[in-house]
Amino acid sequence: MRALSPDALTGTWATVLLPIGADDRIDWERLSEQVHELVAAGVDGVYTNGSSGEFWAQSEEEFDRLSSMVADVCERAGVPFQIGAAHPSPQTALGRLRRARDLSPGAIQVILPDWFAPSDQETLAFLRRMADEAAPVPLVLYNPPHAKRVLTAPGLSRLLDSVPETVGVKVADGDQTWYDAMAPVSGRVALFVPGHHLATGYGRGAAGAYSNVACLNPRAAVWWWAQITTDQAAAEAVEIRLRSFLDTEVLPLQRRYGYCNAALDKLLAAIGAWTATGTRMRWPYQGVPEADLRRLRAVARDRLPEFTT
Repeated sequence: MRALSPDALTGTWATVLLPIGADDRIDWERLSEQVHELVAAGVDGVYTNGSSGEFWAQSEEEFDRLSSMVADVCERAGVPFQIGAAHPSPQTALGRLRRARDLSPGAIQVILPDWFAPSDQETLAFLRRMADEAAPVPLVLYNPPHAKRVLTAPGLSRLLDSVPETVGVKVADGDQTWYDAMAPVSGRVALFVPGHHLATGYGRGAAGAYSNVACLNPRAAVWWWAQITTDQAAAEAVEIRLRSFLDTEVLPLQRRYGYCNAALDKLLAAIGAWTATGTRMRWPYQGVPEADLRRLRAVARDRLPEFTT
């Protein structure tokens, strides 16, 4: 696969979710079906082991099998893919990155060390080493709001000065003032924002999303991205409904019961009913119960008919 550049890294990218059986094992048959469906949906790319991929809960053998499966399916279909080499341990992450590099992905996603928040010097040392080891494959920095160290616009700019092999960043976005502050960053790398913010984000300089909307329904997310790039007003009207559904129906489950982000993304996939992945999380994390799924699927069919089947 050709290495991605900032200009080529754009659009709706879909994450791979882990189907977990009652025995707490990965169901590889269901996983293969899911990856093939993502490719068939026409997403701009497929990636592994973001937060919703439960990267922290995989053995190294499972990481390698998952990475190889995605690389093989995407290569055959000509679909760009990224491998997430994330792990809370920088040593384990480095080993994952070395093996991911051999699969020739378009980019390798990394997170910052996640037990102690790294200092500026430690952040640079980590990313500089990861970039050197990944070459010629570029990096994407996955820096969501729950990271131990969340970089600001000035910090990201300094990072890009020292690690120009970084072609993209995944961050939480903000209002117009936030986008104005991020302009020096978005002018140098692909800025990826939350999927349900993509219409307004694209209008303010975002390049794409590692998309929770693709979790809900990848084919509908592809349709919406086409609308975003051709009919901004209509796309923003869809975004209002997406945000309302998530803010009033899905996120309250997290606030009330503490479900993690990955559990909510699996819930979205189950609501969209495009995959048999299910809502079960790997121990000790909890998935959203069936009763909530049934209730929310009915709500989504009423409020987001384009994204449900």
